[in-house]
Amino acid sequence: MTYYYSLRIDAQQKQYDEIDIVLGVKSNFSPTAGWGLEITEKEEDEHIFFIKYFSSLLEGKYEALERIGITRDDISIWMLYEYEGQCNMEFSPDDMYILGKEGIVLAISCWEN
Repeated sequence: MTYYYSLRIDAQQKQYDEIDIVLGVKSNFSPTAGWGLEITEKEEDEHIFFIKYFSSLLEGKYEALERIGITRDDISIWMLYEYEGQCNMEFSPDDMYILGKEGIVLAISCWEN
């Protein structure tokens, strides 16, 4: 099983460098795919608390993002999950609260290996 987690921001390519500066991380998406930061977790890896990680990158930076034309509606956090057999997942109330409080979309995409 492999998990792909990403923070995605719907932005124009000319905004990418500014987003990198505001968030303190560089996009690792293809420039034609939009601004994004993706991390991969394999079954043997230690679990990544991706919602907490991505929300920590955004915390306190929404005003700076708005100054460059990025609103919360442009931001989403993704979980992409490759599975065998049954697909189950759960999210903590704390994680759901973080996303809901900030108005950030959680998108999930699953496919069978």
